[in-house]
Amino acid sequence: MKNWLRKHPEVRTIRVAAADLNGQPRGKRVPVRFADTVVENGTRFPMSVLNLDIWGEDIEDSPLVFETGDQDGILKPTERGFMPMPWLDSATALLPIWMFRENGKPYEGDPRHALARVVERYKALGLTPVCAMELEFFLIDDSGKTLQVPTSPRSGKRRKAAEIMSIRALDAFDTFFTDLYDACEAMDIPADTAISEAGLGQFEINLMHTDDALRAADDAWLFKLLLKGLARRHGFAASFMAKPYPEYSGNGLHTHFSVLDAEGNNIFSDGGTDGSERLKHAVAGCIAAMPDSTLLFAPHANSYDRLVPEAHAPNGICWAYENRTSAIRIPSGNPSARRIEHRVAGGDVNPYLMLAGILGAALTGIEEEMTPPPPITGNAYALDLPLLPDNWGEAIDTFEKSEAMHRIFPDGLIRNLVMTKRQEMHYMEELTPEEKTEIYLDTV
Repeated sequence: MKNWLRKHPEVRTIRVAAADLNGQPRGKRVPVRFADTVVENGTRFPMSVLNLDIWGEDIEDSPLVFETGDQDGILKPTERGFMPMPWLDSATALLPIWMFRENGKPYEGDPRHALARVVERYKALGLTPVCAMELEFFLIDDSGKTLQVPTSPRSGKRRKAAEIMSIRALDAFDTFFTDLYDACEAMDIPADTAISEAGLGQFEINLMHTDDALRAADDAWLFKLLLKGLARRHGFAASFMAKPYPEYSGNGLHTHFSVLDAEGNNIFSDGGTDGSERLKHAVAGCIAAMPDSTLLFAPHANSYDRLVPEAHAPNGICWAYENRTSAIRIPSGNPSARRIEHRVAGGDVNPYLMLAGILGAALTGIEEEMTPPPPITGNAYALDLPLLPDNWGEAIDTFEKSEAMHRIFPDGLIRNLVMTKRQEMHYMEELTPEEKTEIYLDTV
């Protein structure tokens, strides 16, 4: 890590940042001459900082604040190390960190540790999840009272229409996407293909798969920070908000995953088109946990505007082969690459909690050799299916009471997340739709 800074003498300051429960970066600005101290000894800030609400406020009556004296945790660098922050004007390096207790044990309220805990369960069985994410986002001109697609730097025009997989839409923002891909390369974020999507000024970028689930979540978290920051440099906003436009489809974050055994074989493949029994066990685990884990996939008030019928987002609990109306899709293709695509999450999620929930549920299915319901065919929206919770309050209550979630997450994290969401729900009820959009547009 120190060598990186020595190779980049232009860097004057660093940011050390960890993800809180909402996926917001929390941390410090540090002069570069003190960077070695941070690398060697870490830094400190209150454990309650990883448990703030969406406004960055303390959680009322949280045991992390006054009850325990607002104690510090120790923040240590992750294995990711330093990277540039191309969206800032001055040369600055970002150092991702995560939280530990004074005794050296992981702080159970840190979402990255929650994912690490699930990965360790896989490792104990000689298994390794391989993950990739597809992130949808909107480019938005939010300078006026009404949100709209930005003016194209190329043509000077504002195209007020959705253009699915349109090369013209991509070309309209070619300078931005060129800068974005250059920045991804500088930050070692494996950005692959980009397409225009079904919403107004909506795009999707795929991140390449990796056999390191923590890195996959890091990539998604860092990509969200980069995209939002870089868009502002170009004079507009980029948002992963679940549903900024009521009349258009919302933002999803689709997760693809398979599992390797100790010899590197894909346990989801049996050489055929249907996949192995263990693939079906994993599907069954995800299906069984889906209502309980909805809060992880739809963590905000606006999230539930996306999960409505016939809006390119699932609301029925089901699975299928090569069917994008289902909550879980098994893509076609080479049997050796057989995998699960989990399609429920919105773009507004915390990637660490979302991936922990998906992989944890799949592992429960594998461990218990669960059997899924039959796969559906046809339009899932037209079928009589069990439904996801359709409102925030129900999702919070279901998550809190779930035995499946307590098997995946530490009790302390569940308590902190539930308290956070109930506080947010209380104060969101006082806001107008415009005020809700304003808070979510930049944060999530």
